[in-house]
Amino acid sequence: MRVGASPEGLFERLALTLNLAPKPLVDTQVAFNAARAIMSAAKLGIFEALGRGQKRAVEVAESCATDPRATEQLLNCLVGIGYARYARGRYAMPRRLRKWLVRGSRTSLVDKLAFQIFEWDYMQKLDEFVRTGRPIDLHAVASPEEWRAYQDGMRDLSAGRSREVARKLPVPPGATRLLDIGGSHGLYSIELCKRHPKLRATILELPGAIDRASQIAAREGLGDRVAHRSGNALTDELGDDWDVVFISNVVHHFTARENRRLAERVHRALRPRGLYVVGELLRASAPGDGGAVAATSDLYFALTSASGCWSAAEIGSWMSAAGFKVRRPIKYLVPGYQTILGRK
Repeated sequence: MRVGASPEGLFERLALTLNLAPKPLVDTQVAFNAARAIMSAAKLGIFEALGRGQKRAVEVAESCATDPRATEQLLNCLVGIGYARYARGRYAMPRRLRKWLVRGSRTSLVDKLAFQIFEWDYMQKLDEFVRTGRPIDLHAVASPEEWRAYQDGMRDLSAGRSREVARKLPVPPGATRLLDIGGSHGLYSIELCKRHPKLRATILELPGAIDRASQIAAREGLGDRVAHRSGNALTDELGDDWDVVFISNVVHHFTARENRRLAERVHRALRPRGLYVVGELLRASAPGDGGAVAATSDLYFALTSASGCWSAAEIGSWMSAAGFKVRRPIKYLVPGYQTILGRK
């Protein structure tokens, strides 16, 4: 996937083609103004108000408890960037965006967009990271508010993907025990348990994540089949006799050495023919191959965690060294996200 200026009309198309338009300004000033407008609209409930039908600016402001004039200016910006429609004095949400921007939707990204306001602040530390090479330890420095926003945002990201993962993963026939490392919200475990009636899941998670995650499993009616255990996958016992060990969007927080040792411990914890599944946004095999998603994800995770993204080859090498037979990665609709599978 590529991200960049989208010309409106023949004149702008020619200007970009002939390198006459100031593309760096479009990709920065225009892009970050637009991005912040979208995030703020999500956090303030602007999209939620528009999702309930056409409204005048003053009605949106009343619904969101915001200033009428400033709300109108934000709405006008959203119209200009394609995130709202305007006709005869009223604003509305484009139909194609309802699935992403209305909280009641199963594919809502409202909480993820709200968490991105914190991520905006993290990216301000990029200069210092590049100068010194010292990343932010996100899990160590996050406030309780950030931690809650992080969990809610990760739940949004996983809502649609978890169903696709559950459909595509080759869970061993008759499997009954799943260990979900760092599973937080539990959506992957929930969807896998729905698809495999005999399966029960244990989510190993840091203490701060468990209370909220347990509530999600209970709402899904799977509180008796999805349990949570407080612990650290790098230092605590994983247990044994697991049919599947699943870890998604976590190994970018670990160093290569930690990931190699984790693969060894997972191998010991699995039953014969058990499956180790690592889901990640992958780093491209060569700069530029994965487009904007791979490039920006790798930089962001390098800044906020221990390593940045890993390639499929690197993840597979940890598995092979631990004794796994590595299978072909599985691709998903989300650009860049794949699951790497190792069979014991």
